[in-house]
Amino acid sequence: MKDFLTEDFLLENDTAKKLYADHAAKMPIIDYHCHLSPKDIAEDRVFKNITEAWLEGDHYKWRAMRTNGVDEEYVTGGKSDEEKFMKWAETVPDTLRNPLYHWTHLELQRYFDIPDILNGETAKSIYQESSEKLKSTPFSCRGLLRKMKVEVVCTTDDPIDDLKYHQQLRQEGFEVKILPTFRPDKLYAVEDATAYQAYVKKLGEVTGMNITSLAELLQAAKSRVDYFHEMGGRLSDHGLEQLYDVDFSSKLAAASFEKVMKGTALSTAEVQQFKMVLLVELSKMYHAKGWTQQYHLGAIRNNNSRMMRILGPDTGFDSIGDFSQVRALSKFLNELDTSDQLAKTILYNLNPADNEAMATMIGNFNDGSIAGKLQYGSAWWFLDQKDGMEKQINALSNMGMLSRFVGMLTDSRSFLSYPRHEYFRRILCNLIGRDVENGELPNDLNWLGKQVENICYYNARGYFGFYE
Repeated sequence: MKDFLTEDFLLENDTAKKLYADHAAKMPIIDYHCHLSPKDIAEDRVFKNITEAWLEGDHYKWRAMRTNGVDEEYVTGGKSDEEKFMKWAETVPDTLRNPLYHWTHLELQRYFDIPDILNGETAKSIYQESSEKLKSTPFSCRGLLRKMKVEVVCTTDDPIDDLKYHQQLRQEGFEVKILPTFRPDKLYAVEDATAYQAYVKKLGEVTGMNITSLAELLQAAKSRVDYFHEMGGRLSDHGLEQLYDVDFSSKLAAASFEKVMKGTALSTAEVQQFKMVLLVELSKMYHAKGWTQQYHLGAIRNNNSRMMRILGPDTGFDSIGDFSQVRALSKFLNELDTSDQLAKTILYNLNPADNEAMATMIGNFNDGSIAGKLQYGSAWWFLDQKDGMEKQINALSNMGMLSRFVGMLTDSRSFLSYPRHEYFRRILCNLIGRDVENGELPNDLNWLGKQVENICYYNARGYFGFYE
């Protein structure tokens, strides 16, 4: 019987242990996709207690608490921070075999040097010890990033954001690069004409334009891409259920834009055509800048309409969708590749049934211009656990080149989520170590160690252009 969460956690053999200790564990972190608050970093927020740092905005934990019968008052409601933490602590033992159980204890160990198992009996002492540490300077937002050896953080930002906090951090010379990511979902969210009109008005105010046509909309979007680039941005990100296998043209999209700006609801076909035109035109802008575009595909969001009315989006009521992905994705990528305007691209799927499809799709458009130009992205959201990571790594290994993979990200709103990189690195080293022990790879630790270092750090460092 092995002890829980020792230095050999998730590492089954000596090769895996050596690869992790001598190579993976030493690598800094490039977090190229997350939802951290640039305001919190710029102001170097100090959390009042562990609840603020741990439960605020964490819909993973919220879902678990609700599943365990915890009243919403203790989840997002008006109960005190200590009361909320106690309910989370009482829930933790019942999360066995869920990644939350591993992440919870990794975070207690790595940030606070607390080896205790969190439960109802230990909750009070852990709350007091961790909260007391969080009030000290080494545990401010910036301190937490330093503690985890984070070199780059890419936040997720709307095109109309003024990026003032990124600018402040840049001017201060904060040693961790805090860079914006262009998230233009609202630019093509034409399903709600009223909301879209309001958004276009704000975009016009930010860009100093009176936007009355599709051409002007694209001009305004380009000006924001230019601004993000000036502020160090090198990525875009798109959250979509799916791309659409429809015929589209700028002429059709221009007519749809005029209709929606008059308050006229678009048909489903018009909405889909408009989205595809915007995505193609935006992608051409990214290509011109040398950016990387990311597509997160397959989530069905806001399933619970009652809770959506009460709490709003991103509160834990999303799940895996079963949307058709492959044909439309192929058509989209090919449209851009035909004119050699396909930007570096990372594809993430939420439905594990799409693993092999995504892993093979990238090979269709890797053209030798840059190593790993198209990437099959790390296991995402409901899949970023041990089984999901292993399946993503195996699909990429079997059908692509794991050696060119740009590795893990947090995709988190919490400053305490960085042990997820350690989690991924241990899983990676264990899979490679297992192959060595089985005689499926040579026992060449120098070669394998370099491969591990590349996947954990150097591939991302070279791929995104953050250091140019």
